[in-house]
Amino acid sequence: MFRRAKTGHEGPKVDLTPMVDVVFLLLIFFMISTTFVQTPGIEVNLPESSLKISEKKPDEVQVFIDRTGSVFLDGQEVSPDELAEKLLARGDDNQQATFVLMADKAVRHGLVVGVMDAAREAGFVNLAIATESRRK
Repeated sequence: MFRRAKTGHEGPKVDLTPMVDVVFLLLIFFMISTTFVQTPGIEVNLPESSLKISEKKPDEVQVFIDRTGSVFLDGQEVSPDELAEKLLARGDDNQQATFVLMADKAVRHGLVVGVMDAAREAGFVNLAIATESRRK
């Protein structure tokens, strides 16, 4: 005739709140520490400069020249003649857009000048050459 009183104890429970907090902290850490590659698949070693970094503008046309002298527009390899044609095909937007040239520091100077001439002939007024900031 002894009855056991119910204590309401159902067994041990695991509190998942600290684990969720740790997972979110790790997620935030990796999001902040991750660097995003601006030129996927195209390896370009930019020359160094002590000039300040300008902000990227929304109406930018980026052209890459890699170490071998290959020219890339919109991630696709083009010949210098095709580059001039494709830049001309953009139309009147060229006067407002900024032409950004990202040339490897080992590229011949003549090729860089030729690409800049093609941009000027296509109507680009704002020309920029991308560089790496000089390490101190």
